[in-house]
Amino acid sequence: MNSIFDSLLAPLEWVVAWLMVGFHTIFTAIGLPAEAGYTWALSIVGLVVAIRIILIPLFVKQIHVSRRMQLIQPEIQKIQKKYKGRTDAESRQALSQETMGLYKRTGTNPFSSCLPLLLQSPIFFALYRVLANMAGIAAGKPAIGPLTPEVAAQANASTIFGAPLSATFQHTTTIVNNLAVSAPSSTNVKIVCVVMIVLMAGSQFTSMRQLMMKNMPASALDNPAAKMQKNMMYLMPLMFVFTGVTFVIGLLLYMLTTNLWTMGQQFYTIRRMPAPGSLAEKALEERRLKSGKEHKKFTVPGLSQEPDDVQDSLVAETKPTSGQRQQPTRKKRAKPEPHGGGKPGPTKRPGPVKKVGPVKKVGPVKKVGPLKKLGTRPVAIADGDA
Repeated sequence: MNSIFDSLLAPLEWVVAWLMVGFHTIFTAIGLPAEAGYTWALSIVGLVVAIRIILIPLFVKQIHVSRRMQLIQPEIQKIQKKYKGRTDAESRQALSQETMGLYKRTGTNPFSSCLPLLLQSPIFFALYRVLANMAGIAAGKPAIGPLTPEVAAQANASTIFGAPLSATFQHTTTIVNNLAVSAPSSTNVKIVCVVMIVLMAGSQFTSMRQLMMKNMPASALDNPAAKMQKNMMYLMPLMFVFTGVTFVIGLLLYMLTTNLWTMGQQFYTIRRMPAPGSLAEKALEERRLKSGKEHKKFTVPGLSQEPDDVQDSLVAETKPTSGQRQQPTRKKRAKPEPHGGGKPGPTKRPGPVKKVGPVKKVGPVKKVGPLKKLGTRPVAIADGDA
């Protein structure tokens, strides 16, 4: 298992050694002492800057993914609420399909937000091995790239504030007669280690708190993921406080520089690209309104589908692909033509209505005299009728 791990880290150790020695050569060329501790400390800082610049595109992608994840969080909660309490296989499969469909529709990949951290972890282990093996290389072990025994001996003997870069809180390794000799660390080395550990843990806590307090909407602070992240905000610094005593001072310097870079990068990102609905977005909107600029809120395409869009997508799915036979469709019946054939002519507009003259008054009605009674006339009855 160790041989596999060593073979995987060997290329990264070579890259780390080349970057460190390369920056040391540059700083030496501009006039800094080659054996000085701050020259090697600046080389480690240069290593951090080079790695973080390479990871900037992934960091920008991580910011976009995290913003999308925060916007689609209400939809994910609706899906989870829909299948809450259902433990059958069909419900679990439907929950997974609907969630993945939401990710696909909105173009969100939750795993891509972990890429910067995953890529930095092997570099951290490679640097740890380079610094930890520096005394052994100085004593005659095989070199790592340009880190020859002479260069390793010079780096191993360099100090900052009187503490060697290869020393830990517990032990300090020195070279005596081409042999690596470990001895308990002095009080000065322990003080430098404690200060570096406190600064490292404090900077990590500040960067995580800055991300949660300013760049997360109030609705996102109530979900289980936010609560877990809040717990990690306190647990991670404590974990590094206890494990930091085993790290060499050069590695503590690397982690402190990484945390400071992360804080500055987050400050710029939160100010320019805040999460939707967060306090930072409200502050950005106020700044833009004061300067007379328009503030456009960040939206995720495909987050909500209208009924027409759904219908159109269904119609688009039913269209045959190339190479398939198209089914005949029923033609619409033609409307009956008007009587006489041909198309009806244009309807004539009615002319203006003629005015009617004044109504003539009718004279008085004449009275009619009494009606005369009509006499009765005898009717002859035939004999046959009788």
